[in-house]
Amino acid sequence: MTDHAVVIAGAGPTGMMLGAELTLAGVDAVIVERRATPELDGSRAGGLYPRSLEVLDQRGVADRFVTDGTKYPFLGFALIMMDVTDFPTRHNYTLGLWQSDIERILADWVTELGVPIIRQREVMGFQQDQDGVDVELSEGGGLRSQYLVGCDGGRSAVRKAAGIDFVGVEATTSWMVAEVELDEEPEFGVRRDSAGTHAMNRRLEGEPIRVVITERELHLGTEPGLEDLREALIGVYGTDFGLRRAGWISRFTDMARQAQPYRRSRVLLAGDAAHVHSPHGGQGLNTGLQDAVNLGWKLARVVSGASPDALLDTYEQERHPVAARVLQNTLAQVALSVNDARHEAVREMLRGLLAMDEPRRHTVGMLSGLDITYDFGEGHPVVGRRMPDLDLFTGDGPSRVYDFMHDGQPLLLSFTGGAADVPVRVVEAQCAEVWELPVIGEVDAPEAVLVRPDGHVAWAGSPDDPALSRVIEQWFGESQI
Repeated sequence: MTDHAVVIAGAGPTGMMLGAELTLAGVDAVIVERRATPELDGSRAGGLYPRSLEVLDQRGVADRFVTDGTKYPFLGFALIMMDVTDFPTRHNYTLGLWQSDIERILADWVTELGVPIIRQREVMGFQQDQDGVDVELSEGGGLRSQYLVGCDGGRSAVRKAAGIDFVGVEATTSWMVAEVELDEEPEFGVRRDSAGTHAMNRRLEGEPIRVVITERELHLGTEPGLEDLREALIGVYGTDFGLRRAGWISRFTDMARQAQPYRRSRVLLAGDAAHVHSPHGGQGLNTGLQDAVNLGWKLARVVSGASPDALLDTYEQERHPVAARVLQNTLAQVALSVNDARHEAVREMLRGLLAMDEPRRHTVGMLSGLDITYDFGEGHPVVGRRMPDLDLFTGDGPSRVYDFMHDGQPLLLSFTGGAADVPVRVVEAQCAEVWELPVIGEVDAPEAVLVRPDGHVAWAGSPDDPALSRVIEQWFGESQI
């Protein structure tokens, strides 16, 4: 007997998104979280990128985040700003929103959905057998589940207990980051010196000032205090600007590691538990959210018995290459932050390249997640890519694709009036004859598309194509949940 079908370790953005996805699919999931409240002591992450906003839009909650955030028309690579406003998405911007706000909004949503969160407890370890997992909690006691998912951060206790290797590059540089109150007006903007790149900014008037300082010596395993921050400010700026207090102070490094594998039998990893890297480029939180949406529907179908256990193997097959690419481009950005004549020459060359349309679109597509393509074999150019949120006209009037995805179920969209007899929801609609896809450009619309719950197109073709039934069974099993 199980207490819950799935136990999720960690109520950060990845864990809460996964909890929401499982609950929408009718799966009994519980989240275990060491913190008493969703608020953070520190908000390292500060934005949502276009694909993450699309994912939230697919569930009908993107407006909650947009209302509280600030839109910026660019994405940055190694502090080189690139225009994103010409990308074919309803969310062609970066949404400035601190992680504490993202967590608060997600927490409100999962509460509405009825996802239980056990707070002030931690997953300490587990024992698994052929039928399930016994999960050990701090303060005594435990839970029994069919599956355990570690969304418990870069120091994941779940990953360590599973004996999963964390492979990659050791740290060479550390940064101090803090939100502070100062008596004197600081020098906002970016500064470079022999240590590297430093920055001070404030998103909105009245908010605390964000400070990021490259440390002159590598620091590992210790959290800095107020005097450490004061000394670092003086070292860079010659003054501490009358440092009065810090809401929080933290430290991060350029360590880049990835779990191998993402799964060990009934235990899986997502978000920072599966991959850590420098925050350069702001991709970590966004990658974790998309991990959760990729994993959620697959885990739900396996738990329900609709699909075989092997479906879970496609989670790592699809998401590991995405995170590996993030690790690579963050390492490149860290290297470009070195302040000397040679690196400045490389930055200038790169700045010139990114001013050109094709390199810019390639890089924005990569950072934003809009270009992510899973390998589903030959077919229409949209197969494996995210489904664009097209304007549709159905018998009930105008709508758009994401209006039909709020329940997190698979969807067949037919654009030629022919409705296939298949065990998934079918929507007959009219749409534009030419679609614009990020990076690759315009393509002719197919007759129909099968859209997975995570928004990626599993198949495109004619509704009477015999291959359609085979693809539905491959991804969703014979029965529907």
